Amino acid sequence: MKVSKGLVLGGALTKLVLAAVALSTLAACGGGDTEDRLDVADPKVRFVDVARLSANVTLYRNDVGQSDANNVGYKYGSYYFDVSPGDATWSIRPAANTATQLAAVSFDADRGDRNTIVAIASDSGLDAALIRDPYNKSLTTDKARVRVFNAAVNAQAIDVYITQPGADISNSVPDFANVQFKQSAPLSGDDSIEYPGGGYQLRVTTAGTKTVLFTALVNVSDNADWLLVPIPTADSGAPVAGDIKLLLVQGNDKATVTTEITSSP
Repeated sequence: MKVSKGLVLGGALTKLVLAAVALSTLAACGGGDTEDRLDVADPKVRFVDVARLSANVTLYRNDVGQSDANNVGYKYGSYYFDVSPGDATWSIRPAANTATQLAAVSFDADRGDRNTIVAIASDSGLDAALIRDPYNKSLTTDKARVRVFNAAVNAQAIDVYITQPGADISNSVPDFANVQFKQSAPLSGDDSIEYPGGGYQLRVTTAGTKTVLFTALVNVSDNADWLLVPIPTADSGAPVAGDIKLLLVQGNDKATVTTEITSSP
């Protein structure tokens, strides 16, 4: 069946109008991630280094060093930076000897996705963990997105609660349950959990118990994109079991990408 040019043009105009409405609605909500939500943006990658006592490193895509993660060290977190779609191997190499590969992950970067590569210390020296966030966020929501990555070797499995301040967790189910060392929650490939902007109490417990290892009052902004990373409190020496602090890695355009959340029992 033939379709007239007028109908084709009308269909195209309708799509443009609908897109314009969606964009104006999102702008009103304060979101600056429109193309990510529509899955038309270039894939994004960021690098986070939580490998205690390691020397500075550089992130490579295949054999190309990344300027956003060049000669960086412990507690560094980059902004998300755009990359071209496609399969690639991402390797972490010593800044002083880029011919040596310490750890690597391979993945196919898809449009609209946000990918985090985490450098983390291991018994063998250094590991690379990949967190893939499909970023399936509604065009009209201004909720914040939160994810946890357990980088605390001295807290092998944790539960994380995000509640109203002062809420009793004795009979509560954790928001992020049984997060193993070197594991993301939600798991890589799944969407982050959304929360309305506002004030919350953040608590980390030993998995399966109500034994609080860390607690703090936090304020989550609308449209925030948070990665919470528990790490050992001590920056040198053998970590004490369960003695942790939290790094906050922000995925939006904040002035400070990585900050330490202060415990406030």
